Order: sequence, then C-alpha cells, then structure tokens
Amino acid sequence: MEAGLVAPRTRLPAPRPRVLALILRTIGPLALLGGWALASATGALTQDVLASPAQVAEAVGELWGNGQLTDALAVSLTRAGLGLLLGAATGLVLGVVTGFFRLGEELLDSAVQVLRTVPFLALVPLFMVWFGITETAKIALIGVATSFPMYVSTSGGVRNSDRKLIEAMRSFGLGRWAIVRTVVLPGALPALLSGLRLSMTLSVIALIAAEEINSTEGIGYLMAQAQNYSRTDILAVCILIYGLLGLTADGLVRVLERFLMPWRKATQGAAR
Repeated sequence: MEAGLVAPRTRLPAPRPRVLALILRTIGPLALLGGWALASATGALTQDVLASPAQVAEAVGELWGNGQLTDALAVSLTRAGLGLLLGAATGLVLGVVTGFFRLGEELLDSAVQVLRTVPFLALVPLFMVWFGITETAKIALIGVATSFPMYVSTSGGVRNSDRKLIEAMRSFGLGRWAIVRTVVLPGALPALLSGLRLSMTLSVIALIAAEEINSTEGIGYLMAQAQNYSRTDILAVCILIYGLLGLTADGLVRVLERFLMPWRKATQGAAR
C-alpha cells in the first residue's frame, strides 16, 4: 500500500427488523391522530369544524350498524373497479399498439397525447349530456381518468424492449402478437405495474369526482347527506374511507409486484 492511500471500506447496510420498520412507519399516522385528538380535547378544534376521533369512531359504528356504510362501500367499490378495469385495459391495448407498431404510433399516439392533456373533470358536463345521470357516466369518467397513466407507462415500457431479443424471436418464426405476449409484455412488466399503481390511485380520485354527479348511493352520497346536515363526523369517515381505499389499492399493487417480480425485492433490500 503506497503512503497516503487508505484501504477502501465496504459499508454494508445492516438488516432492519421488520417489527422496527413497522413501528417507524406507524409513528407518522399515530402522531397525526394524537394531534387531532389533542386539538379536539383542548377546544382548539371544535365539532362544527371537525369532529373528534372518538366522535368519528361513533359515526363508524352508527353507519355500520344501520348498514349504510357497507351498502355505500359496495357501490363505490363496484364503480371504481369497473372504471379501473375499463381504463387499464384500454390503456394497455393502446400502449402496446403505439409502442410496438410504428403505424400504430403514427396514427394514434398524437391523438391520445392531445386527449391526455384534457383534465378528466372537464368531461363531467359532457358525460352527463351523453349518458345522463346514470352509472354509465360515472364508470366512463373513472375509465377515462385511469386509462392515460396505463397508456403512458405501457407505451414507454414496450418501446424500451430489447430489440435484439425481439429480432432473435422473429428469426425463430414467432409472429408479432406472439412476440408481444412472450417477450415484450414480460420485459415491460415493471412499467406495466407502475402504470397500474398510478391508475389504481387515480381511480379513487376519479371516484370522488364521479360520485358528485347527483349520486343517490355510495360514499359520495353519504358525504352529500352529511354536508346537508353539517355532520362533520360522517364527513371525516367518508374522507378517511377514500384515503384507505387509495392506500389499499397501492398496497395491492405492491403485493402483486412482489409476486410477479421477486427479484426486485432482493435488489432493493441490498441497495438500502
């Protein structure tokens, strides 16, 4: 070893226990809950502004007991699920067509990009004219909102496919759709799952907007009724439910990633 040089040290991150990681993740939400309860107890936060956590818990029991919460959840989940299925499938197909086929890109990509710049909330009046105040309008709005994140992610992932591998598969006589199914889509899986995560999260945001279209059932209807009667406890319940739906959607995609791409978990763990 020459003078003045220092032997490099390799610093490997120590594995963190799962229990400790779980505790650290819950500190933030618990701190928010504690601050909310303290503000309510001291009178800094009055009931007409926001109900206390205890009152919100009582409202959950009330809504669950009379069946309103379960009925509203079933309706809202059906809307979000059907809209997400429609939007994700449309975005996936369009992304593959424009990402893999040059003619598809030249014909469709510019039109889709123009439509992507239009805020989906601006489509609410138009959808009401087209479909009326029906479930079709709500599902279509969620479908439009969730299609574009899936399209962008799919198109980008397909374009980044290994061209040498594609040419090799062509030399073995595979057709275009067989190459898409066996080579392109598996290679673009990380991008597809990222697009699905964004679409699932956006489906909850679009659900909130869709349920403002004169709903007579669902979580949005509960919020409208609570607003009419100044029930801030029920309003808080509905807002928390929307938040939990978003977190659940994100968690489902994370579980799907671990199942479909187990190597990513090992790589991320080694990098931390």
